[in-house]
Amino acid sequence: MPADADAINLTHHFLIAMPGLEDPSFAGSVVYMCEHSARGALGLVINKPTDISLRNLFEKVDLPLGREDIASEPVLQGGPVQTERGFVLHEAVLAVGGEPGESVYASTMTIPGGLEMTTSKDVLEAIATGSGPRKLLVTLGYSAWGEGQLESELAENSWLTVGADASVIFDTPIEKRYEKALGLLGLQSWMLSPGAGHA
Repeated sequence: MPADADAINLTHHFLIAMPGLEDPSFAGSVVYMCEHSARGALGLVINKPTDISLRNLFEKVDLPLGREDIASEPVLQGGPVQTERGFVLHEAVLAVGGEPGESVYASTMTIPGGLEMTTSKDVLEAIATGSGPRKLLVTLGYSAWGEGQLESELAENSWLTVGADASVIFDTPIEKRYEKALGLLGLQSWMLSPGAGHA
């Protein structure tokens, strides 16, 4: 598929699974898109909890968790790729005197829209001491699409898309994120029939 000036870019958007999408990794999911280009796409599912809490995760990596406000939050299933690896989606934290787009943490992807996705342990170390980003979401694994793959899924009406709203990620209970994301389009899940893709 040739990359042209009209190519769709869904970075900092939500993908909302249509009812007909039966892949168990993505059925009923909302995916936050960290990156989308002609080469492919990368995102994190934001509404599928695991049975691991952040407290459990920090214990596994031998870090104390000094933040009681997030200790019982679940780690999420970010997608079917690299499910043993942690990904932290968080509000942007700039280095002191840092330029915008210059993160404090190693291995960080800066996403237009004020968010960052970090894969290095230093972000967990910062959170453990009570510094670090206040708003965060931790996943195991991520979602990825090869060149043209997401575009073909969109053409098959597997997903609805809408510009992302950080409050859905950080301020909305996990079980309400699907409906809240649909609400950004003025929709509710009962309006979607499994066969239809366009509202």
